Amino acid sequence: MTRFSRYALPLLVMAGAGTASVAQVAAPAAFKVPDGLPFAVSDQGQFDTPFALAFLPDGRILVTEKPGKLKLRATDGSVKNVAGVPTVAPGGQGGMLDVALAPDFAKSRTIYLSYSEPRPNGRSLALARATLKDGAVPGLEGLKVIFRAGSDGTGEQFGGNIAFSPDRKLLYLSAGERQRFTPSQDPDQAIGKILRLTLDGKPAPGNPNYAAGGARAETWSSGHRNPYGLSFDKQGRLWEIEMGPKGGDEVNLIQPGKNYGWPKASNGSNYDDTPIPDHAPGDGFEPPKIWWNPSISPGGLMIYSGKMFPAWQGSAFIAALSGQALIRVSLDGDKAAKADQWTMGMRIRDVAQAPDGAIWLLQDGRGNGGHLMRLTPR
Repeated sequence: MTRFSRYALPLLVMAGAGTASVAQVAAPAAFKVPDGLPFAVSDQGQFDTPFALAFLPDGRILVTEKPGKLKLRATDGSVKNVAGVPTVAPGGQGGMLDVALAPDFAKSRTIYLSYSEPRPNGRSLALARATLKDGAVPGLEGLKVIFRAGSDGTGEQFGGNIAFSPDRKLLYLSAGERQRFTPSQDPDQAIGKILRLTLDGKPAPGNPNYAAGGARAETWSSGHRNPYGLSFDKQGRLWEIEMGPKGGDEVNLIQPGKNYGWPKASNGSNYDDTPIPDHAPGDGFEPPKIWWNPSISPGGLMIYSGKMFPAWQGSAFIAALSGQALIRVSLDGDKAAKADQWTMGMRIRDVAQAPDGAIWLLQDGRGNGGHLMRLTPR
């Protein structure tokens, strides 16, 4: 949605709503990727601890920076700060997280942001909605927090990934369990869950326990640790990538009402090496489709549908942080299989498909050390 062992841990500071800057083109910097990759990689600029990117219909790009900024990159490479962003509580895995365009963005200009919000007793995952205004000073208007996970206090693992249903009527939000273990199995807490909401941030009718109200009404699936990527395939299946503890990073097919086991089942171990029961038939939990030991530390997830790489249509692409790789997973119906793992020589935070079918990546790096990259066929 992370890490130098597994995590990058900048100091915890408060970041306020930003003001827009004049357009800037990032200064040239040394940039190198390993030889032998099956695609060409071009450097498209640098950002400070970027987390997620989203393409506007005209090819411009919104990029979130964890310290608390939202950037708008023009097609000529110039970058502006977007004014009016919410105040975030950055540090560790928190800060400004995902950005997504509303399904009717072309008409409404609405975007969604997830972030760790400062709260009276710590910080919590929040989801906000606003209108993106263009001009010499781009900004957000009408910003409104439409959902809070209600998980004030300490702990990392916010999740925060946003996806929209294929019919464009509902919103899915991943909520990490904040390193607290037991909330994943507590139906009355909205963390350690995949949540299914209306576009206004309310519980979605038709959820497995909608009639129960509260967090139960919001929950689509439970038993998650740190879910960082959500993406629908062409057939409407929802796929998720999730960080395990020490090993056990997962690709899951998300189904309503299913429990994915954390912290009672995992194919990894706790950081203190105390064992966790592996997923096993009959344990009552939904097992991952594939997993990794040792860890790859998955970041973003994208399911490719473009024409620039026709052989990879329908494949899932995973950004790997500690794995320093771009990973391709072959999807076949409800099955998944490891296909390619390309060493990139850097921590890859997010992966996205551009309108023209190119694949774009974000490097996890501080102080404008996070490169934005475009991948095209050789």
